[in-house]
Amino acid sequence: MHLNPKLDYVAPVSCSNCPRLVAFLDKSRQDNPNWHNAPVPSFGSINAEILILGLAPGLRGANRTGRPFTGDFAGDTLYQTLISHGFASGNYDPNGNDTLSLINVRIANAVRCVPPQNKPIGLEINNCRPFLSTELERMHQLKVILCLGRIAHDTLIRHFKLPAKDHLFSHCKSHKIKPDLSLLNSYHCSRYNVNTGRLTQPMFDDVFIKLTHLIK
Repeated sequence: MHLNPKLDYVAPVSCSNCPRLVAFLDKSRQDNPNWHNAPVPSFGSINAEILILGLAPGLRGANRTGRPFTGDFAGDTLYQTLISHGFASGNYDPNGNDTLSLINVRIANAVRCVPPQNKPIGLEINNCRPFLSTELERMHQLKVILCLGRIAHDTLIRHFKLPAKDHLFSHCKSHKIKPDLSLLNSYHCSRYNVNTGRLTQPMFDDVFIKLTHLIK
């Protein structure tokens, strides 16, 4: 697969690495032709010091709007929290028709295409990692990677070839992975985690308070 050298961290529309995801996107294009229905590009400056990494686009969220975490419950929670902690400004709209601007933050997903039932399989995560790896290499100012959920965490651990036993996932825990780079964990801000109380708003606030300290 040939990639544009300037955009090789963006999965192209023609990407066929994951047949199951290709078929699912084709079906979504038939059912909802006005949606984005393609690999979702990252949001925010490549020069940001913070990368927030999620799992994959939601079917009626980023797959519909074309912007990470935009259009679903997780996005409502994430973007309002970013605004309240000074990492974003403007107004957020679930349809993406807004004035939202990220401040020193970039948002990406470990898997760039929407998976069935929001659950990518291991092969799909591995197939998509090269796009993330190139993106990370291009983020020369990067200081903190905030992983939302265990799969995002595991993807980063594999990218940096770190021993998993020494870098366990735990909510609001940070790991120093380079002298100038930290990995910070949070439970994913999904509807399920919030509704079951696994992730409360104060718990999510604590993550961004810690993030503020790590970036200084």
